[in-house]
Amino acid sequence: MKTATRSLLVVLLSSSLASPCIAASENSPVTMEDIKALEAQLADLKRRFLQQPPPKEKPKAQKKDKKMTSSEAHTHTVDVYATMRPTFGRIEDRGEDQYDVRDALSHAGVKATHRFNDDWAAELHGEWSIDVQNTGEFGRSRRAYTALVTPIGRFGIGKQRPAQYLFIAEYVDIFNHANSPYAYDPESIFFVDNLISYRIDSGPLTFVAVGQFDGANDDNNNDLFNMGLSYDKDGLHAAVTYQMNEVYDQQTHLGENAIWAAAFAYDFTDKLYAAVAYQDKTYERHNIADRDGSTFDLSFAYKLGKHYKLKTGYFDFDDGFDDSDPNNQSFDGFNITFEWLPTPPLRVHFEYLTKSYANDQDFDSLSVGFRYDFRTSIKY
Repeated sequence: MKTATRSLLVVLLSSSLASPCIAASENSPVTMEDIKALEAQLADLKRRFLQQPPPKEKPKAQKKDKKMTSSEAHTHTVDVYATMRPTFGRIEDRGEDQYDVRDALSHAGVKATHRFNDDWAAELHGEWSIDVQNTGEFGRSRRAYTALVTPIGRFGIGKQRPAQYLFIAEYVDIFNHANSPYAYDPESIFFVDNLISYRIDSGPLTFVAVGQFDGANDDNNNDLFNMGLSYDKDGLHAAVTYQMNEVYDQQTHLGENAIWAAAFAYDFTDKLYAAVAYQDKTYERHNIADRDGSTFDLSFAYKLGKHYKLKTGYFDFDDGFDDSDPNNQSFDGFNITFEWLPTPPLRVHFEYLTKSYANDQDFDSLSVGFRYDFRTSIKY
């Protein structure tokens, strides 16, 4: 700026001086009045030049957000996992004592995800139980489905977890036993085959709806319908679900079961966790009287230092039959579990479990078990 100003003044000065000098050389010599007039003219020109606004700089080109290229958008992830959960214990069931090696739902699986667009992905998932308590072979399937993730939600077809387990049972299912949650277990669902599922997440809210369609039973209507809404934020889980399923005896339609359920779970601190689940179940039948039952599960977990954890629970199952009815299989009970976790993949537990039946002898077990988890992920 200083150089430009100096150059302009030189030009103006030269131009201004040139005219008087030419005029003076032709007419008369330069006087003091001429010099003062020239200085006044230069001062006025400098003032007007300084009052001019500075030239505007051209805006810099803004960088556009980089979008994923076709090669970057194609991301494959494969998760391979297994968990072995053998147990050994003394079991007292219906007045008989026995020692037995059992299993707390050992299984293995593989899940592959292919993200082929910013908002689109495909999933496949297969999972099978491992029959540790018998021959150790692969047993029945637990999951077998394919899903498509879209901007408007996730759609799946095949054997999957329903909303009833994902929102209700999972949060009280913290024990090392094949039958937990203990009150939820007898007549509620864990995995469902021939299932169509839909899931959408919006902030802390998640909505899941599933329907079972099994034409092999000569019923092309949905054999089961289950939906739920959950809220998850800052260690709090709150959910409500509804389930309705048709009941058959071979080809004979007996009626329907309807369940309203709610669950709450909360991490009070990094050491204390508590969860409660309740289900109200209505058994509607065509040829016999309807009845109402319920399930209640309460679970606590407390960390005892870095490598130890204490878990305890209370449960109550009511199948809706009168106490005098021989069909009554209602029970309640509690369990206490002590866990040692020397390393994150390994868990060693000691558990005492007792059930008191309305019309049957009590069940008691004292067991020790291991749980070892393995998982690896491959991306390409």
